[in-house]
Amino acid sequence: MSSRRTFLAGSTGVLGLAAAPAAHATAAPDPAPAPAPAGSAPAGSAAAASGSRPPNFVVVLADDLGYGELGAYGQKAITTPRLDRLAAEGLRFTDAYSTAAVCAPSRCSLLTGLHTGHATVRANPSSGGQGSLTAGDTTFAQVLRARGYRTAVVGKWGFGPETAGQESHPAARGFEEFYGYLTHSHAHEYYPQYLWRNDAKEPIPANAGGTKAVFAPDLLERRALEFIDAHADEPFLLLLTPNLPHAPSDAPDTSAYAGRGWTVANQGHAAQVSLFDALVGRVVDRLRAHGLEQDTVVLVTSDNGPHEEGGVNPDLFDANGPLRGYKRNLYEGGVRVPLIAWGPGRVRQGTSDRPTPLTDVLPTLAELGGAPAPTDVDGLSAAPLLAGGTDAARHGHLYWFRDEWGVTSRANAQDAKRATWLAEALRRDNWKAVRFAPERDRALPDDKWQVELYDLATDLGETRNVADKHPSKAAELVALMRASWQDAYPRRPFGTRLALPGLAVPGEAFTVTATLDNGSARPWTSAVLTLDAPAGWAVSATTATTADRLAAGARLTASWQVTPPAGATPATAWAFTAEGSALTSAGPVRYPASGTVPTPPPAPTRDSYLSDLDWISATNGWGPVERDTSNGKSAAGDGTPIAFGGTTYAKGLGVHAPSEIAYHLGAVAVRFTSLVGIDDFSAKQSAAGATRARVYGDGRLLLTTPTLTAATGPVPVDLDVRGVRVLRLVVEDANARTSFDHTSWALARVTVS
Repeated sequence: MSSRRTFLAGSTGVLGLAAAPAAHATAAPDPAPAPAPAGSAPAGSAAAASGSRPPNFVVVLADDLGYGELGAYGQKAITTPRLDRLAAEGLRFTDAYSTAAVCAPSRCSLLTGLHTGHATVRANPSSGGQGSLTAGDTTFAQVLRARGYRTAVVGKWGFGPETAGQESHPAARGFEEFYGYLTHSHAHEYYPQYLWRNDAKEPIPANAGGTKAVFAPDLLERRALEFIDAHADEPFLLLLTPNLPHAPSDAPDTSAYAGRGWTVANQGHAAQVSLFDALVGRVVDRLRAHGLEQDTVVLVTSDNGPHEEGGVNPDLFDANGPLRGYKRNLYEGGVRVPLIAWGPGRVRQGTSDRPTPLTDVLPTLAELGGAPAPTDVDGLSAAPLLAGGTDAARHGHLYWFRDEWGVTSRANAQDAKRATWLAEALRRDNWKAVRFAPERDRALPDDKWQVELYDLATDLGETRNVADKHPSKAAELVALMRASWQDAYPRRPFGTRLALPGLAVPGEAFTVTATLDNGSARPWTSAVLTLDAPAGWAVSATTATTADRLAAGARLTASWQVTPPAGATPATAWAFTAEGSALTSAGPVRYPASGTVPTPPPAPTRDSYLSDLDWISATNGWGPVERDTSNGKSAAGDGTPIAFGGTTYAKGLGVHAPSEIAYHLGAVAVRFTSLVGIDDFSAKQSAAGATRARVYGDGRLLLTTPTLTAATGPVPVDLDVRGVRVLRLVVEDANARTSFDHTSWALARVTVS
């Protein structure tokens, strides 16, 4: 039986991607075997130095585990024997950093190697920030999967929306297997009624109705161990992200900390930290049981500093150690985190004071795994340091950004009651600057910000602000803060991208385009692009699909003409996969990119409300749009009633910015009419909502509304849609805050004749 070891050794065998029956277009010879020895890595890399195959990786990310909450980092009240042993046997970092003081931006940076001045996600979604990854985000899972690694994420993913088949889902970001919580907020439940398994919700009946019967971390542990068992004979990447010890302080057994006079919340929190310790210990035990300890590198860390939510007192545990601040603070206690690297024979024993942000994980895993990596990341590889060398590149500075509306008392006190202010921090050598903007405007002139400066060499606890004594040093660090931020950070494309049309009309040809981008630092050879289409669909290449050489930064683009059969089932999403492959100095790489094209539902035959029609696609809808099968088909009163200014409309579509709903009109409709605006229900929640609506016909912009708020009321829509085959209704955020952007299309109706 072939395995991923075979592929990593230079085989060009199939990667084992799951696929439906398909027509394989433009069959081309597989790339020739790599000229390097089997399993070889780039000269000078850690993988090559080890003289063996690239290692397995287990990356364990705790949720809100403070710098001082492990025995190896000074903890006295909570027992963490397994992690303490790993720290003694491996490499303990004293100056490791998350890239944010809250979880979503920190996790985005960990996955993509970009700090919060460049990353897609720079704030928690609860603060109105971008809550999802995009097609432009390359994760370390995608990097390693290209070299044949089996990949899984088990636990808290933390990015929405909570639907499958979208670009922020783990499956779209390189993880073949996913089990756990998809969204940020769902992961706050320790006894959930469901968890996600790949692209579907898997019910947990025992927890129905709020019953606390099945503790989710136990399920996560079981799935993580099963993944190791299933892939013990082939290189794998496991990202294990339990929600421990995030609030609430639920734990099935707190007896180890009973009788200490602690509150229930504090007992539960301590038990959660010990549960996290035991979980990591059982993972290591399973690796040893398979004889994998010599072939595996384990990294254990946290997404930010310790929390104080749900009644937990972090000071009771000295959870931030000698550091100032907590979760949400940009002082050291909010962003300095434990980091332990373990791997007998692959990771040296000892400690390291190298300032090491979690952006370094992507390039480090790439080097250890012999995989090409994007060149436009902020992280630097620490692979030589893990292997015992001293030549690991060091950062010129480290940068943090905070845009957070959440407030907790201790964090707010540390920030001198500025916890909801925009804030930035930067470390260069042992100098650390933190600054706060009194207005929520990052473009505020520098002299309006409140700047603090600390010398970490003599004041690790950041107790003495020396900005007045060293104004030139403070100005130097502020200038670096400005340079570290970009409103938009255009990425150099990496891997395969697939461009599909919005609709496939049976019997009518359309074009599919795929691009393989070498976004790495070294040339690739023998590049090939292939396309898998549904069985029975005619596919023919219209351009070349191979290239002998792709220089660094170069690309191969190929196009195909695709024709669905005249009898293709309507209202069905059809899957396509493009795969770009090439040879690198380490061996072959393969980058898949998947997407779907729907065949349209029947066009309306009479005047109809949109809520009575099948849609082609719907993103971020509520009310009738959520009913994926019934679609709210009733003559009146269907869906959530929509009201503007006290007037209720029975027929409507509710959405949330950003949203998009597409309908097939089939060129038979004459007019589209509606009222669109922020409805009364949403206005009662907050007056902060502001959106803008657009209407497109076959990709042509037909209407853009003024900014919609509760105060402005709805805007009437009356459009000529003669000849339009696909009508798209789009709602966009208009004030960089999506929390209260519920918007409704009332009486949305098409006239056929």
